[in-house]
Amino acid sequence: MENLIIAGQFLLSLSLLIVLHELGHFIPAKLFKTKVEKFYLFFDYKFSLFKKKIGETVYGIGWIPLGGYVKIAGMIDESMDTEQMKQPAQPWEFRSKPAWQRLIIMLGGVIVNFILGLVIYIMIFATWGEEVVSPKGIKNGFAIHKHFEQYGFRNGDTFLAVDGKPVENVLRVSKHLFLRNVKNIEVLHADGTKETLSVPEDIGKQMWQQNIMEPFTPMFPAVIDSVIANKPAFKSGFIKGDKVVSVNGEATPYWSDFTAKIQQSEDKPLEVSVNRGNALVTLTVTPEESKIGVAPLFVTEEVATVEHKKYSLDESFSRGSTAAYWTLKDYMAQFKYVFTKKGASSMGGFISIAKIFKPVWDWKVFWTNTAFLSIMLGFMNLLPIPALDGGHVVFTLYEMITGRKPGDKFLEYAQITGFVLLLSLLAFANGNDIYKLIVGWL
Repeated sequence: MENLIIAGQFLLSLSLLIVLHELGHFIPAKLFKTKVEKFYLFFDYKFSLFKKKIGETVYGIGWIPLGGYVKIAGMIDESMDTEQMKQPAQPWEFRSKPAWQRLIIMLGGVIVNFILGLVIYIMIFATWGEEVVSPKGIKNGFAIHKHFEQYGFRNGDTFLAVDGKPVENVLRVSKHLFLRNVKNIEVLHADGTKETLSVPEDIGKQMWQQNIMEPFTPMFPAVIDSVIANKPAFKSGFIKGDKVVSVNGEATPYWSDFTAKIQQSEDKPLEVSVNRGNALVTLTVTPEESKIGVAPLFVTEEVATVEHKKYSLDESFSRGSTAAYWTLKDYMAQFKYVFTKKGASSMGGFISIAKIFKPVWDWKVFWTNTAFLSIMLGFMNLLPIPALDGGHVVFTLYEMITGRKPGDKFLEYAQITGFVLLLSLLAFANGNDIYKLIVGWL
């Protein structure tokens, strides 16, 4: 049932984005009196689930949920209708329109994606506001990843400012450090002293290469919430509710202390003392690959005070615009990591995207994910790859600058090349998803 709810949210979000994106091409095409032969949600190879002709356009739903398209007369696109291109150009065809009109038609889809993302973010903040944790709201400070101790960070720190700007939500500092070229962070140490710490220019690259996506995590008590069957902790007798007191005689009041001892164990046996009810119990556990198979009990009230912020419509417009801007900029910043060995292996397809939705229907999460996906799709479609909108835009800009229009044969070969490239990337990304599923089952 949970998987059906996730799939339902994903398909609804995807369908909404596809239809509105294609409308972004359809509307300017009609305004410029260009014939649109087909308007499809999903691809209709061989047959359609539904289709109906209204005027000169066939509207339909295909059976392959990998996207959608509008077939514009006189254009080399996904349909690869080269026979039409052999006929004399007609005034209602795309190829007969001035370059500036063709440019607007091709940019229409991504413009709609960006505007849609902006509007949804404004709606989210106007309807639900947002939850933030201020520097004063974090109760025990943050556990610091060992790699970051060399820069002066200490367990128990909280964050006051990033590059001179006061921190509104301390839970976002790790993300900013990874994506936003942070130079320094003002911290409040557990002893009450303040210090401004510098971080190297390549800190984001370090985090990526060493898989330190959350260098700062809130400190919370070391209480076990669940034990995975047949893992070391299960075999050693750990149970839900155990509160870890010490490891090898050293106190571990926080979960980060406990996990640090496990990671430093080199998979050698550990003597772990836990409070179980009114008794102190000592268990011996031998980690496997620096893990023992337990999950923590995270009680928000014990970790942080969450402040709910409400926004007026005017404030929502400003806050939503900021969110849309940083969503796009952050996505562009992390895109460079795709072109690394680790980035390639981390690529995900539709299963990975679907997993950002919750297994329960939550409209705030649904719209937040849809806004993110809309902006992501807008950026991806702008990439200068033939078969994407960005490829058509590049060829049109070339024509406008040089006064020379690329030949139909060149455009045909470019479209085929781009289409093969996209299919290969799609197969690779979804293959990664399937491989991860299989490994998870074994």
